[in-house]
Amino acid sequence: MISLYRPGSSPLHRAPAGAKLAGLAVLALVISLGARTVPLAGIALAVVAVAFAFGGFGPVTWLRQLWAARWIAVFVAATQLIFLTPADALVNTTRVVSVVMLAGLLTLTTRTSDLLEALQRVLSPLRRVGVDPWRVGFTLTLTIALVPVVADFAARIRDAQRARGVRLGPRAIVTLLVMSLRHADDVADALTARGIA
Repeated sequence: MISLYRPGSSPLHRAPAGAKLAGLAVLALVISLGARTVPLAGIALAVVAVAFAFGGFGPVTWLRQLWAARWIAVFVAATQLIFLTPADALVNTTRVVSVVMLAGLLTLTTRTSDLLEALQRVLSPLRRVGVDPWRVGFTLTLTIALVPVVADFAARIRDAQRARGVRLGPRAIVTLLVMSLRHADDVADALTARGIA
């Protein structure tokens, strides 16, 4: 599994993983339910920037994370524009990008092992109904950690198309989907070989 953790001494680095998970859940809920206009969506993105500063990361890291999420933004915006007005598509895309960036901040300031332990503690009551907290926690942690992998695939596709002098188009999304699914198969095979899946 890929970890984006960057060692540091910021308040976010020192905070318990469980508290950061709870904060992510609350902020994601507030952004999803509250940012329903263009100005509010802009404020949500600004709040994410403040959170990055609280984690000891400057504007450069924030912009890099925003740039890494651009293909997610393109995909969400393209699908939203089919059914919604441009303003609504912008609001929804900004909300999704804000939550993705918050998840990225969580991985930047939290070790994967700490995150997995916190998820197991939160999910432990579900053991009574036959749910394995470790498997669920591992799945959620893996999902969060794979977001930058997909972003890296998108960057590779962009670089390859630029090298060939080809403009980005709908085929780039198909290529990204194929690469992501192939990587998912590889991860599944690796987990099965280790007796995890």
